[in-house]
Amino acid sequence: MKSKPASASAINDYVYQVFPNDLNSHRTVFGGRVMEIIDRVAGVVAQRHSGKLCVTRWVDSLCFLAPVKKGEHLIFKAAVNRVWNSSMEVGVKVFAENPLRGKQRHVVSAYLTFVALNQKHRPTKVMPVVPETDQEKRRYREADERRQHRLKTKQNPR
Repeated sequence: MKSKPASASAINDYVYQVFPNDLNSHRTVFGGRVMEIIDRVAGVVAQRHSGKLCVTRWVDSLCFLAPVKKGEHLIFKAAVNRVWNSSMEVGVKVFAENPLRGKQRHVVSAYLTFVALNQKHRPTKVMPVVPETDQEKRRYREADERRQHRLKTKQNPR
């Protein structure tokens, strides 16, 4: 099976303009809205990489670092960190951008696991991902550590 570089399916600057219906009573973006967009963007990356229909299997972590304010834009960056058999981890970073100043700040990090499905909606093998940059290589190594933790959690739920 061929392999594919992480950069081939990555999304580097998906921009989402925040509108009033995205805001909660504190005039910051609903966390659930950000989660929804993360899942959609990560799903696109998984499908680009695998060439298959992909479904969300696991949200390993989703960490909100700072609120997103009215008038800011959301910038999403996502890439496949690692592939196992039929599953792959996609990492997502979200930035809030002040559109008038162009200044960005990191507001959310997330790791999601997707499973590729065949025509019968059964898990199917995915081509390996090839990390090329130092950052991609680090994420590749760390993804396996997160996977080991997920598997332990799955076997021993508390």
